[in-house]
Amino acid sequence: MSTTKYIFVTGGVSSSLGKGIIAASLAKLLQARGYRVTIQKLDPYINVDPGTLNPYEHGECYVTDDGAETDLDLGHYERFLNVSTSQANNVTTGRIYQSVIQKERRGEFLGKTVQVIPHITNEIKERIQLLGKTGDYDIVITEIGGTVGDIESLPYIEAVRQMKWEMGDDNALVIHLTFVPFLAAAGELKTKPTQHSVKTLMESGIRADILVCRTEHELSFDLRRKLALFCNVKQEAVIQSIDASTIYDVPNLMFEEGLDKVTLKKLNLVDSNEPDLKHWNDFLKRHKNPKAEVRVGLIGKYVELQDSYKSILEAFIHAGAENEVKVNVDFIHSEHINAKTIGNKLSKLDGILVAPGFGERGVEGKVAAVQYARENNLPFLGICLGMQMAVIEFARNVLKLKDANSTEMNPKAQDPVISIMEDQKNLEDMGGTMRLGSWKCDLKEGSLANKIYSSNAIDERHRHRYEFNNKYRDELEAAGMIATGSNPNTNLVEIVEIPSHPWFVGVQYHPEYKSTVANPHPLFVAFVKAMHEHSEKSN
Repeated sequence: MSTTKYIFVTGGVSSSLGKGIIAASLAKLLQARGYRVTIQKLDPYINVDPGTLNPYEHGECYVTDDGAETDLDLGHYERFLNVSTSQANNVTTGRIYQSVIQKERRGEFLGKTVQVIPHITNEIKERIQLLGKTGDYDIVITEIGGTVGDIESLPYIEAVRQMKWEMGDDNALVIHLTFVPFLAAAGELKTKPTQHSVKTLMESGIRADILVCRTEHELSFDLRRKLALFCNVKQEAVIQSIDASTIYDVPNLMFEEGLDKVTLKKLNLVDSNEPDLKHWNDFLKRHKNPKAEVRVGLIGKYVELQDSYKSILEAFIHAGAENEVKVNVDFIHSEHINAKTIGNKLSKLDGILVAPGFGERGVEGKVAAVQYARENNLPFLGICLGMQMAVIEFARNVLKLKDANSTEMNPKAQDPVISIMEDQKNLEDMGGTMRLGSWKCDLKEGSLANKIYSSNAIDERHRHRYEFNNKYRDELEAAGMIATGSNPNTNLVEIVEIPSHPWFVGVQYHPEYKSTVANPHPLFVAFVKAMHEHSEKSN
């Protein structure tokens, strides 16, 4: 294909309608037809990236192989497409303005007055086309964050208008996702919010090519015809997106609605190949027809917002389907775990996952949960801070180093078994200062991790500032906690295990980021299998 095609996904009426899932589902269908597809997210907030955002603000911060701290929608893109994303797949207003201001300071605008149009919109267009110009993709889908009409989104909408005008109708199209509410008192669906949203989009100079309507009830033929007429789209381009039991149903629902066919038609692309969704539907069948159930406790401090642990929850779905096991997740706030409550909260679990996080709030509850898992032979997985809590718990209760801690929690700890990296100690800016992205890890021959991965070397994604303190390594290993994975260049510990325990693994990295429908993460698959075996023995 000589020209990369561009699809823009905008949203109206309400936020949280699922633009990312619609974008990922369409991309999956196009990929299943043989096209090379990628997706990017344009976020209108002024933060340079989500790295410094509280998880309560924006859900989890997703990390790519190249170390970009990005929006959680990129996790959906990877899980659906099984294709790695990068820095180029997530752009924020903060990054756009930062780049333009740096260019102005360098004199690149030759003394011109720097303005939103053309300088900001040109920067946006340049970022949108970065992926297309690589030659790696036939189609680039760009999700515009926020809702049409938001002040923050206006430069992005204007950039899309310009690109559509420059490229022509065959090379760019706009999909507008709206909400069709059901008024119980009237007993009917209402199209007026969608009409107003499309009107707002048209006031910005953009006509929607395809309308995707989120709804709780089926859209009738007459209602679709009304939407098509009032919103100036073809009737075949009014697509129903009804509530589904799982996000993994959405590609099939969009296929039934013909979203991929109408998209290819409008982009003047061949649609002779039916999408090959066999592997996808095999996964769905296993996911929906489990042969057993397990219950895992997710110990964290952001549990009120489940999006804070989105990748972990999806990794459990992938691993559960692989084992034909339904994984029920109990969200347990680490601040609510103490000597009085721990038995009641953890006794009915088949496994414990201590989740990532930052700061000292709730860490003692995490340490207590690790101790419970270790002493009661419950399958245990510690991720990032969870692995660090496992090291602290072992040092305190097995080595009897009562003041063992992380210098993140207690800078003056007598036994800092977790400590900051030397090259981090003088940094003042928080953003982007952690060990980020993909790092190599060599696995100890014969270890549990070695068996799980069926490999001697792996690459995994990181997002943390504090590390296992190698000064305590010999002492910990002599007592039974073995470092079974380490970085070949820095010798930093990546994995700890307790071989005398049925299944106890702590990892410094984030395995959940690399779990996809096509490739469930082996660590989660093994953890779910261990919980299932524990459940079978207990019953």
